[in-house]
Amino acid sequence: MKARTIALTVVVFFIAATLCFAADANIGSWKLNEAKSKFAPGSSKNITVVYEEVGDNVKVTIDGTDGTGKPIHSEWTGKIDGKDYPATGDSNSDTRSLKKVDDHTLVVAAKKDGKVTLTGRIVVAADGKSRTVTTTSTDSMGKKVTNTAVYDKQ
Repeated sequence: MKARTIALTVVVFFIAATLCFAADANIGSWKLNEAKSKFAPGSSKNITVVYEEVGDNVKVTIDGTDGTGKPIHSEWTGKIDGKDYPATGDSNSDTRSLKKVDDHTLVVAAKKDGKVTLTGRIVVAADGKSRTVTTTSTDSMGKKVTNTAVYDKQ
């Protein structure tokens, strides 16, 4: 009876550990694949995006270029719960939110002074080797702009 209890405890522990430490499909470093991406003229491009776990939060670090080719860097740390958390380094937003749709899909929203400036969907491929980010925002002329960025996992 003791051996059976110990064996069952060990199995339950490993199952629980696997579930707790199963990596979110987005965690890791992603590099823009420009050949597979489609950007509206004058749009910024996120060249590298890094998702990392920081305690019970996720930190997202973005490096890229703005519409004129100047370097940009922004950071966001928060939970993937659909709530707004502060973002730094982005002139178009002061908060961002991420919400999990399923194991491979997130929705994102960015706001500036409480007004939505960008919405999007992030989908990681089933094999985990690439992801597609489709965003809709409003440019400086008030026109809706849709961009599709494809990233390769590094």
